[in-house]
Amino acid sequence: MVTAAIFRAAATVMLLVLSFSTCQAQLSSTFYGDTCPNALSTIRTSITSAIARECRMAASLIRLHFHDCFVQGCDASILLDNSPSITSEKFVTQNNNSVRGFEVIDEAKSAVENLSPGVVSCADILAVAAGDASEYVSQIAIRHVGGPSWTVKLGRKDSTTASASLASRDLPRFAGGLQRLIDLFESKGLSERDMVALSGSHTIGQAQCVTFRDRIYSNGSDIDAGFASTRGRNCPATFPNGNGNLAPLDLVTPNSFDNNYFRNLLQKKGLLQSDQVLFSGGYQRLQKEPFNFQIRFMIKMGDIEPLTGSAGIIRRICSRVN
Repeated sequence: MVTAAIFRAAATVMLLVLSFSTCQAQLSSTFYGDTCPNALSTIRTSITSAIARECRMAASLIRLHFHDCFVQGCDASILLDNSPSITSEKFVTQNNNSVRGFEVIDEAKSAVENLSPGVVSCADILAVAAGDASEYVSQIAIRHVGGPSWTVKLGRKDSTTASASLASRDLPRFAGGLQRLIDLFESKGLSERDMVALSGSHTIGQAQCVTFRDRIYSNGSDIDAGFASTRGRNCPATFPNGNGNLAPLDLVTPNSFDNNYFRNLLQKKGLLQSDQVLFSGGYQRLQKEPFNFQIRFMIKMGDIEPLTGSAGIIRRICSRVN
């Protein structure tokens, strides 16, 4: 009886391993090669057009992909609106009036639907958009001679559910401490190095005054006084005045995907407290790796718990279930 129980347990473990392996194997860079061969170029056209109109959109699309993958996996759950059966993730503290780019994903989705209806998932569009956004601004950083890029694996399906409670629990907060950040990333199978790589994407984009007010008026020892004074010009000390006022995360090269973010931390010029705590965690050495480590992270992030095969659906409109 004991032997039989052990055998059943071993068989269960083997099935889980095979299931996981199959899930990973179903992601492929050529997934739409036969069903929608022009999918990637069509998505790229939509994404690059949006970033050309507003460079800030590059950072927004990278962040949108991250906030999707950290909540029940890379399944486009963040795109779902409220409905009688769904409480949207869009309105939790970490996303509300902050995460953006939904209309860009909708435009890309509409374009591929015109080519091949019901074939390309919203989850894959999010992943491709993040890759295209990173490459676009990387080219700016190195004067258009060709920025870092990676081959995005495809084949994710879309979820039929969203989870506001998981979003509230699992998404980092701008004032989070170092250990909390480490714990969140480890819960997704990501390392401390991966955590720093993601934070490096803060080399582009902007933050609202409400997210950094406490830091610049703290008179703390971990912030450069001149930097704090400069940032205070557009961020009044009194809440809620100027809450939505924007400031670039990187004052020097705000629209370039480079490693200047890490130099800012070394100079105590990290805009967000959750960024500056990385310096105290001993991650200064990563400033010497301008791009490659961020690319490795983006690939790993896109592999977080995708729905593949018979799991999930292909939404025809990203904001609602078919």
